[in-house]
Amino acid sequence: MVGMKIHGLQKMTLLDYPGQVACTVFLGGCDFRCPFCHNAELLSVDAPAEMDDAEFLSFLDKRKGLLDGVAVTGGEPLIRPEIISFLQAIRERGFLIKLDTNGNHPDRLMEIVSAGLVDYVAMDIKNSPEKYGETIGIPSFDLSKVRRSVDFLLEGKVDYEFRTTVVKPLHDESSFQRIGEWIAGANKYFLQQYVERDTVLGENLEAFSSEEMNHFLKIVAPHVKESALRGV
Repeated sequence: MVGMKIHGLQKMTLLDYPGQVACTVFLGGCDFRCPFCHNAELLSVDAPAEMDDAEFLSFLDKRKGLLDGVAVTGGEPLIRPEIISFLQAIRERGFLIKLDTNGNHPDRLMEIVSAGLVDYVAMDIKNSPEKYGETIGIPSFDLSKVRRSVDFLLEGKVDYEFRTTVVKPLHDESSFQRIGEWIAGANKYFLQQYVERDTVLGENLEAFSSEEMNHFLKIVAPHVKESALRGV
């Protein structure tokens, strides 16, 4: 297997992988520059590594029977050329796999799903199509690949959720009306409350109140099968 640099490891979580006891592995490198990103230190693939894949897989070998699954996040895991062989190595050890993605790599996402290398996909819907570029820090962004990933997940070939981190002033009522129309029929959609941190890239960002979050949820809820708030 081609070596994978591991940029962080949470050894046990009950939150990152719904319904499973998991560890979370963080991979560096991302093609978005979201001003509210909590993992801004992982935007570069050259960020300092905490361990290599051999050390991580050794950790997994010792956790058989204790952990159900592995949540793979970033950064953006799908930009890493080693990702398929990395997931294969996890799968060979009998663990369930959850993948977090920004949706900008539909071909690799489809390849991984077709190969049976992922059990659950969590895809970020950053904002309404009209506000996407501003929200990810790339004003001229071409949304076509993200749209392909949304369409693919809506086909239901793998268990999935969509989620949006809700940030003032990037989101408003129209954001959730348009998102609801875009992902209509989705199995699960979660609104995550923004948490202020000193390490984010942007300035003057704030969390909405719980009342405002519930209002946004009511706007989008009729469009999807299941919806809820996180972090509120």
